Amino acid sequence: MFQGPSSLSLDAKGRLSVPTRHRDVLVATAAGQLTITRHPDGCLMVFPRPEWEKFRDRIVQLPMSAQRWKRIFMGNAMDVEMDATGRVLVAPELRAAANITREVMLLGMGAHFELWDKASYEAEEAKALEEGMPDSFKEFVF
Repeated sequence: MFQGPSSLSLDAKGRLSVPTRHRDVLVATAAGQLTITRHPDGCLMVFPRPEWEKFRDRIVQLPMSAQRWKRIFMGNAMDVEMDATGRVLVAPELRAAANITREVMLLGMGAHFELWDKASYEAEEAKALEEGMPDSFKEFVF
C-alpha cells in the first residue's frame, strides 16, 4: 500500500525520480514497470503494472455508454519502466493533460499514486477543505 506525499521536481526531459521509499516495493512487485494514465480530476494516475492490469480489466468490462471514459483511461495509458536510478519518463502528452510543468506532488493512494502539478494540487486540497467532508465520512470515526 502506497501512502503519503512527496514534493518532487521533474528534470528537463520530464523524468520523475521515484522516491526511495517506494522504489524497492515497485521493483519487487512490478519489476519497475509502471503505467501512467489520466485521472478525471486533472492529475495523472501512476500504477505498478500488476495493479494497472487489474484496473484495466475492470475498465474494459464497462458498457458502451462509458466509451468516452474508457478512452480517457485506456487511450491515454502509457507503459514506462524505472531506469537504473529510479526515474520514469512522464510523456509530454500526459504532462500537458495534467498541466504538469516542473514542480509536482506524488501522492500514495493505496494501490497506485496520483501525480499532480504542485499548484493544482494545493488548490484542489484547499477546495476540498473549504467544502468540508462528504456525507460518506459522516459515520467515520477518527
